[in-house]
Amino acid sequence: MAFTPQHNQLFAALSEATQARLFRLMDSVMLPQGKTLYEAGEIVSHVYFPVDSIISLLHVMGNGDSAEVSLIGNEGLAGIPLFMGAERAISRAVVRCAGQAYQVNGKLLLEEFNRHGELKTLILHYAHTLIIQISNTSLCYRYHSVPQQLCRFLLLSLDRLRGNRLGMTQKQIADNLGVRREGISEAAGTLRRLGVLQYHRGHITVLNRNMLEQLSCECYAKVKQETDRLMPKYKVALAEGDRLELATTE
Repeated sequence: MAFTPQHNQLFAALSEATQARLFRLMDSVMLPQGKTLYEAGEIVSHVYFPVDSIISLLHVMGNGDSAEVSLIGNEGLAGIPLFMGAERAISRAVVRCAGQAYQVNGKLLLEEFNRHGELKTLILHYAHTLIIQISNTSLCYRYHSVPQQLCRFLLLSLDRLRGNRLGMTQKQIADNLGVRREGISEAAGTLRRLGVLQYHRGHITVLNRNMLEQLSCECYAKVKQETDRLMPKYKVALAEGDRLELATTE
């Protein structure tokens, strides 16, 4: 499928005039899985609007260990520190699901941000939802079980992808959540027995989203509620029968 910037919900919420100005600044790029877009402490030189990719923000410890603090997909953009008066990133940004995004020079987009109130309001609203996601993720790691964390991760992924596939192994999911691989395997096995997930040739298909939401912790619902309140109600319609499939290992 050919994607356009309008497949990013943040971009699509802008007026046609603003879209036209931004479109002239954009380049379509393919983001390979595992690519680091910027490290913590680096100047944010470019901003990314994902359309069918997912970018993970990771907090990195001094010993090299890391844990995911937020996911960014077609609902937003990567590069928020640039608009908050800080040129440097505080987290590592890594591509978790390969796919397409639209890349914009950070300085040029910042000029548009300072010039046009519509773009500024939208990005600041999105920044607020991102802060909420980071805050709830931190609490989730401290207070909630691995199965609950996995459910939250799957639901966030469902909300941020148009289509059906996330190419990640169980080890990668475990690394994202900062837990042991065995914990993810056990949690995924429980979800399969409950009929929430189905394994098939190295993939997981989410069969029952309602149950997935029931089994998740409160963190997902809080993030979604605030996002729905602040962000425009724009959704890309999914083709009939679309389901999320996650490449993984048994």
